[in-house]
Amino acid sequence: MPTKTAEDFLAALADELAISESRYDQARRSYASLGDWLHRPESTVLAYDPQVYVQGSFRLGTAIRPLNDEEEYDVDSVCLLRFLGTRDLTQAQLKELVGNEIKAYRRAQNMVKPVREGRRCWVLDYADGAQFHMDIVPAVPNAERQRLLLEARNLDLKWSETAMVITDLESPVYHVVSDDWQRSNPKGYAEWFKGRMGEVFERRKRALAESIRASVEDIPDYKVRTPLQSAIMILKRHRDGMFEGRYDERPISIIITTLAAHAYNGEEKIADALYAILSRMHDFIEHDGSHCIIRNPSDPLENFADKWPVHPEREVAFFEWLHQVRQDFEKLAGQVERRRLIESVQPRMGAAVERAATRLGPLPGSMLSPASAAAVIGSTASAPAFPNTRREPTSPRGFA
Repeated sequence: MPTKTAEDFLAALADELAISESRYDQARRSYASLGDWLHRPESTVLAYDPQVYVQGSFRLGTAIRPLNDEEEYDVDSVCLLRFLGTRDLTQAQLKELVGNEIKAYRRAQNMVKPVREGRRCWVLDYADGAQFHMDIVPAVPNAERQRLLLEARNLDLKWSETAMVITDLESPVYHVVSDDWQRSNPKGYAEWFKGRMGEVFERRKRALAESIRASVEDIPDYKVRTPLQSAIMILKRHRDGMFEGRYDERPISIIITTLAAHAYNGEEKIADALYAILSRMHDFIEHDGSHCIIRNPSDPLENFADKWPVHPEREVAFFEWLHQVRQDFEKLAGQVERRRLIESVQPRMGAAVERAATRLGPLPGSMLSPASAAAVIGSTASAPAFPNTRREPTSPRGFA
């Protein structure tokens, strides 16, 4: 088990990595403003009942501060045209339809930077002082087709009602009317993730509501942070630091988040959650004999590791990272001295580590020398032991 000092430090580290509530409010106001624009009387998409909502780490509550002041927050959002489908228009036409409205919105808001086109999205850059941009992915519903696909394979239909398809510039049928669009289901994934947090999330939300004498319904989800979310934030920052010069190889956030959520078992403390996740996350990687499979819980036909066969260096990098993060936090778990806590993870966690340490205030008995303090607190705490071999399970585990 980690020392009490290590537990406190990990909690402080999660607080240091967390983005402020004002950032969440800023993101909410931004996509709500765009949604209002799309619903104005003159909107060219009004008849298609546009819905704009956030997805990704901002929706899951796992967003972290950028490594430095030069980096921006990336707010991922969806623009779903509910009354259109894949048989009504091409991906290119949908992209242009939504793009024209976003460009008009940018002009109406007197935004300086031009709208940029990404592979799957439009990018709306806000003023430099805002330090964030919004990626808007055009989409149409895909619930009916998704149900048919899953039924044909006797797979769970639980999340199919919120399935959608999105545009992709690299699709071979981008300019052709076709059902063969890239599938996505951010709402379904978010509901699955919330389910993995389980009663811990609901208890914390109720406690927060009681502490400020508000109703539970009045508390936005982003004001509640569970040990699972905190552990994922810590793992993502470790990944960022380790692969700062190898961006294309770094494990993608959706893989870390999915495996961590599967491995989480309702732990109440951040330290307990982190070490449980690190010891079990490999159990939820399937292997079909030649390839790794990390299924999308909201779409079991999608493999988040589907790029690994084409880019084997990414698979190598994932297991390299898993070995290193286990090693670093195994070392941290037994520390009682602040300096050694910092040293154990700073090479891959950066300046956030020192800032987290300052959140703890003076150590108890800080007038003692470091050696004496360690003796008083107890320097022989047992650290968790993680598997040091790569496991390749042949069947799925825990996809509930």
